[in-house]
Amino acid sequence: MDQPKIERLLRLMKYLSSNVNYSIGELSRKLDMSPRTVYRYIDTFKSAGFSVVKLYSDVYKLLSMPKESVDLDKLIYFSEEEAYLVNTLIENLAPTNSLKANLKEKLSAIYSQTSIADFVDRKSNAAHVELLGEAIKNRCKAVLVNYQSASSHSTRDRLIEPYDFTSDYVDVCALDLEDGRNKIFKISRIGEVRMLDEEWTREGEHRRKGMDVFRFSGDTAQRVRLRLSTMAKNLLVEEFPLAIRDLSPDGEAWLLDTEVYSFVGIGRFYLGLASEISIVDSQEFEAYIADYVGRNLVRGAYRCSR
Repeated sequence: MDQPKIERLLRLMKYLSSNVNYSIGELSRKLDMSPRTVYRYIDTFKSAGFSVVKLYSDVYKLLSMPKESVDLDKLIYFSEEEAYLVNTLIENLAPTNSLKANLKEKLSAIYSQTSIADFVDRKSNAAHVELLGEAIKNRCKAVLVNYQSASSHSTRDRLIEPYDFTSDYVDVCALDLEDGRNKIFKISRIGEVRMLDEEWTREGEHRRKGMDVFRFSGDTAQRVRLRLSTMAKNLLVEEFPLAIRDLSPDGEAWLLDTEVYSFVGIGRFYLGLASEISIVDSQEFEAYIADYVGRNLVRGAYRCSR
């Protein structure tokens, strides 16, 4: 078999085992081959001992490797110690990481005797990442169907040019073609991703915004320094793992020296643990906290007492 055919077989294997269910027609277009050839390749998998099942209509899935593939099994299966280590590494990913549950599910299928099997089903997020990744690779426009915006409190479709992901695939960076602004859209708020057969038309306007450890983005960052107790430091790293790079020991406490694009995220964290945190440096952040407490906590307490 020549190299192009082997490549198409491997790509077909990838599509058939992915989290997205593709029809024979979709597979033929992706692989640039006739539907008849796709069926022939599927028959080749079956003849080689692979478990291929028909889900519905003309949608097929590749479920398992041949039992005779002893060498592959050795590459795939983990010892108990290896599985524990991999599970620990995955658990340290951000809770909102769109790929976290997908990784845990795949490892659960490989080694079901560990806590890897205890995962939250977030298949849709992984599918969104896969489709948006294809749109980025092919430089295509996409529609975020029923996107739930926290800022505008609305749910509607967004026509975008996606061009990058944040470091842990929680968000996609894209140019919103409706208002011409570069934005960061949360994967978990997308109802569905529809990739369009239209190439980017405004690539020159693509600008990736900065993002702080509290997952807020913007164009201008402000420096904030906080002193945290060990408890506050541990809670910070558990909720915002990227903060570890901005932490350093400070006697029996910890110093957080970081840049933020909004006081909202760091403000919420500070207010939830105010007795465990002190502001070392940032008059602007101190003013924000004082204003927030005056507007929301003091007045709220007054209204409740009346």
